[in-house]
Amino acid sequence: MDATFFFDPACPWTWRTSRWLVAVAEARGLSIEWRAFSLAILSEGNIAPQYAESLAASGRALRLVEALRAEGRHDDIARLYAELGTRSHDAGNPLSDKIVTAAVEAAGLEEAAPALDDERWDQQVRESHALSYASAGPDIGSPVLMVPGAQRGIHGPILTEVPGTEDALTIWDSLLPLLRLPTFHELKRGRR
Repeated sequence: MDATFFFDPACPWTWRTSRWLVAVAEARGLSIEWRAFSLAILSEGNIAPQYAESLAASGRALRLVEALRAEGRHDDIARLYAELGTRSHDAGNPLSDKIVTAAVEAAGLEEAAPALDDERWDQQVRESHALSYASAGPDIGSPVLMVPGAQRGIHGPILTEVPGTEDALTIWDSLLPLLRLPTFHELKRGRR
């Protein structure tokens, strides 16, 4: 894999970054490994009530993500995430169980749908989350990006909108050498 992208499908910032990475992958012929990052695990015991339903739906979707990953089905994960993001973030709706069900059907993954409610996948979600957090943490959230040849992953990049292809490639080409430098730590702007 050319990049590993750890994501929580409930996060709109992560959605924009994923669309950037997909554009880069298409333009450069890169392969993406899709992995679970759980904002519910990150916020365990401190989830604001307005996010509880969305994070619960995300937890179900992440079980399926890790079940598909265990079978090497990264294209299926990409298709599922595209359906989730289109129905939630692009449509301006918080992630819900209804959206997860519709996305699974639209992605043609009905045969794998039992993983949504199979708590045995929770451990794999936790392990994936722990791997991403150990790679880029502490004090991070979703997404986390890891690339071969880099000692650590990064939280981000965080994008305010999905850039066009030329700008997407500029970001990738600028970010890749930084990721691989052991001395590189962080770039950041305050949010407005």
